Amino acid sequence: MGSRFDLTVVAKDSIQCYEYIDIAVNEISRIEKLISSWDKNSQTSKINRNAGIKPVVVDGELFELIKRALKISLLTNGAFDISYASMDKIWFFDGRMKELPSEEDIKKSVEKVGYQNIILDDVTHSVFLKLEGMKIGFGAIGKGYAADKAKILLQSIGVKSGIINASGDLNTWGKQPNGKDWMVAIINPLNKEKVFSWLPVLNSAVVTSGNYEKYVRLNNTLYTHIIDPRTGFPATGILSVTLFAKTAELADALATSIFVMGVDTGLDFINQLNGVECIIVDNNSQIITSKNIELNPVKND
Repeated sequence: MGSRFDLTVVAKDSIQCYEYIDIAVNEISRIEKLISSWDKNSQTSKINRNAGIKPVVVDGELFELIKRALKISLLTNGAFDISYASMDKIWFFDGRMKELPSEEDIKKSVEKVGYQNIILDDVTHSVFLKLEGMKIGFGAIGKGYAADKAKILLQSIGVKSGIINASGDLNTWGKQPNGKDWMVAIINPLNKEKVFSWLPVLNSAVVTSGNYEKYVRLNNTLYTHIIDPRTGFPATGILSVTLFAKTAELADALATSIFVMGVDTGLDFINQLNGVECIIVDNNSQIITSKNIELNPVKND
């Protein structure tokens, strides 16, 4: 998935520990083969190749993942959209951009993006992309899903406690060997050495998404690498989002959505959801939290 996975499990000895980790790694590899749009043999690639041509019958697991993704698209009014993979690349965040793309280029870049054009058939478990050249991708949900599946598998074979960390998509269960809760640090996105607060993570997922490494500043505006699939414009106004939810899949998708929605709309949206909380750091390094989070500020020397 182009991401680093760090696995932590509590076991009786190192032999058992490595057995557990091997099982988790194999599960993550299995998920990658299913959802990768880079692997030409994957079912996802077959869906993309047949865009505008014919529906493709897929495994129930992939079908249900796509169905859940479409539900999130509806909830977020398209701020989250797995058909973002259809977007033409006109924004570059490696220093080469010196001016904004033209309005015409921006508008054209998202012509084939639109979750409404992903057609699912519950009877045949088929997926059809209506527009030729349309593509789906799981970059904003796949890592979280893989973390969830690895956690579920390890729990099913008796692993009492652990952490799956998929490059910032964190899923936990149980407690540390000393009986204490697993803890997550909320860091300053402009200085990773400084921690705003530590929070316990109790059998749930935490995803942090940030734009502090991939962005461009043009006309005194900071544009993030996270692009609004509805408009083709990069998100603005937010440096990082930390999202707490029961599953890493949901947290992954919603963290990306909040960037696109912006501080006010995103916060209002999260406050209407049960079992979901967020911490936003805006462009002015101000910390904004959803209604049920209380931070205990950390003093950094």
